[in-house]
Amino acid sequence: SVSRTSPNLAFVPACLPPDPVEVEELQRFVSNSKRLFVMTGAGISTESGIPDYRSEGVGLYARTDRRPIQHAEFVRSASARQRYWARNFVGWPQFSSHQPNAAHLVLSEWEKLGKLHWLVTQNVDALHTKAGSQRMTELHGCTHRVFCLACGDQILRSELQEHFEALNPAWKAEAFGVAPDGDVFLTDEQVHNFQVPACRKCGGILKPEVTFFGDTVSREKVDFVHQRLAESDSMLVAGSSMQVYSGYRFALAAREKQLPIAILNIGPTRLDHFASLKLNSRCGELLPLIV
Repeated sequence: SVSRTSPNLAFVPACLPPDPVEVEELQRFVSNSKRLFVMTGAGISTESGIPDYRSEGVGLYARTDRRPIQHAEFVRSASARQRYWARNFVGWPQFSSHQPNAAHLVLSEWEKLGKLHWLVTQNVDALHTKAGSQRMTELHGCTHRVFCLACGDQILRSELQEHFEALNPAWKAEAFGVAPDGDVFLTDEQVHNFQVPACRKCGGILKPEVTFFGDTVSREKVDFVHQRLAESDSMLVAGSSMQVYSGYRFALAAREKQLPIAILNIGPTRLDHFASLKLNSRCGELLPLIV
């Protein structure tokens, strides 16, 4: 049931093919798990053509001096919101069309087989949802949903795209470069005349249902994930360097509970010194080999 479409490797760091010994070790790890807790990061989605921030040579930080928007700046500044939404408007058709790769589909399959107890993703791209995962928490939210900061009214991002088009019938911008969270690079001149809709109910500020840098994940969500981890017997980290504390805290909790931890990530992670197993391979290449 796993798709055999070719992965897009433009944003995937170079790595060797999976070592048969390592495949065997991960197979043993997964076979011994009855209630597997999986945490995924940007490295699981790079093979779907979505760049990440930190990968050596190919991540956003390596390729450009661009940095993601800060929560405080978005809330405080109308021009920052205009810039954010203009870039997001141009990038949305491409970003929303990305499809899950073999790794997303394997994890969805593991859930159906009763192997995967809970999945936590740090990604906001909806690819796990598209792959069919249901026992899942989107730790940092999802770009496919938008809400009003004043009244909390929700709207689908696809619906908002139509409002943008209606408000900006003559506005055109050619994008250069794609960023990880669905926006593109535009100049200040291009953004200048872009109109941003307000909340249809109260006229408040619309924001993606995403935890921007500088914001925090809600206490309720953190507690919920801790409960799912407490029910689990092992942890697999796939495609994350775990540099962001909001995800790293769950690895620390797993270590405290003395759960075995396996890491599948190209390049070093914050957990390397206490993981039971560290594999330096592509998620979409190695996970489909595990039965």
